[in-house]
Amino acid sequence: MSVSAEVSRLPREIYVLSVVGGCVMLGLGLVLPVLPVYAATFGAGPTQIGVLVALFALMRLATSPFCGQLGRRFGERRVLVVGLLLCAVSSALMAFAGSYEQLLLFRSLGGIGSVLFSVSALAMLLAIAPADQRGRASAVFEAGFLLGGVCGPALGGLLALVALSTPFLVYAVLLLAAAVLTLAVLRTSRTAGAEAGREVVGLPVLFQDRRYVVACFAALSQGWVLFGLRSALVPTVVVAWSHDVTLVGWAFTISALVQAALILPAGRIVDRAGRRPAMIAGTGIAAAAITGLVVIDSYAWLVVLLSLYAAGSALLNAAPAALIGDVVAGRAGSGVAVFSMCTDIGAVVGPVVVGLIAERASIAAAFGSGAVLLIGAFVASLTLARIRPSRGSER
Repeated sequence: MSVSAEVSRLPREIYVLSVVGGCVMLGLGLVLPVLPVYAATFGAGPTQIGVLVALFALMRLATSPFCGQLGRRFGERRVLVVGLLLCAVSSALMAFAGSYEQLLLFRSLGGIGSVLFSVSALAMLLAIAPADQRGRASAVFEAGFLLGGVCGPALGGLLALVALSTPFLVYAVLLLAAAVLTLAVLRTSRTAGAEAGREVVGLPVLFQDRRYVVACFAALSQGWVLFGLRSALVPTVVVAWSHDVTLVGWAFTISALVQAALILPAGRIVDRAGRRPAMIAGTGIAAAAITGLVVIDSYAWLVVLLSLYAAGSALLNAAPAALIGDVVAGRAGSGVAVFSMCTDIGAVVGPVVVGLIAERASIAAAFGSGAVLLIGAFVASLTLARIRPSRGSER
C-alpha cells in the first residue's frame, strides 16, 4: 500500500486542525520578529522587552490548569474558537496600543487565548484519531505549525516595511479566518480515539502511569532546549563567534527544513514501529546533538548539530503526544492540559536558568543542562513497556 493511500485514511478533521494550527503559527511568526522593535517605539528597554516576550508564556502556563475543565464543560470546539478569537482581539488591540502598559495587557490576553486553542486542539486530535493513527495525526498537526513557523518571520519582515503595526493586523485577520474555518468545517461527532467504556482519567492515576510521566518529561526537555538553548543561547553564541546575526536565521531555517522533511515519516514510524522505539530514537538523537554543542566551536558544526537535533525533534513532535493519547484513551481532561504545561514550564524556566548558567559558569555548561535533560528522557524512554497500539485497542 502506498504512503499516500495510507495517510489519506486519516480523518478529515485532522487536516482541518493542521490548517488552523498553521494559520495560528504563521500569524505568530509574523509578529514575533517585529515585537521587540514595536515595543521599543513605546520606550521599552531590553528588560521590558524581555518581560513582554516572557509574559505570553507565563499566561499560557497560568491558564493551562483550567483548560481541561473548560473543555469538558463547554466542549473543546467551543473553547478552541474562543481561544482563536481572544488571540485575534489581542493582536488587533496591540496594533492600536498607545503605551507599553497596554502592550502588556493585550499580550497577556493573547497568551490566554493561545493556550485555550492549543490544549483544546490537541484534546480534539487525540479524540478523533484512532489509536493506530495517533503518531501520523500528531505529525500532520505539527506539520501545520512548522510550515507556519517557517514562513511567518520572513513575511512579517516584509509587512513591517508598510508599518510596524501591520503584522499584528494581518495576524488578527488570520485568526478570524481560522475561527470561521473551525466553525464551518470542524465537527467533533467522530471520536474514534476515545475508547469505549473508558472515562476521563484523573491526574493521580495518570502520574502512576510510566508512559504519561515519560511523555511529560520529554515535553519539558523539549521546551527547555527549544526556548532556553536554541532560541535564547544559540544567537548569542553565533554573534560571539564574530558572525553576522543573519547567519542565526539561516541556521534555524536549515534545521526547520530538515524537521519539515522528516515530520510525516516520523509520524509513520511512531505508528508502525511503536511508541517506545520512536521515543528512544527521538530522545537519543536529540541528546547526542545537544551534547555535541557543548564541545563544538564552529558555525558549520552548529548547523550540522541543529539539523541533527531537528531530526530527533521530528520524532518528539509525534511520539509523546501519541503516548498521551494512549494513556488518556482519547478522552479530554486535565491530562492533556498538564502535558501542554510541561512544554510551557520548560519555555519559561529554561531561558532564565540557561542564562544564569552561561553567566556564572560557561556557555558549554548551559548547553550541558539541555543535554542532561534529554539524556534523562532517553533513559526514561528505555523503561517504557514494549507496546504498540492496534486499531481500537492496545496490545
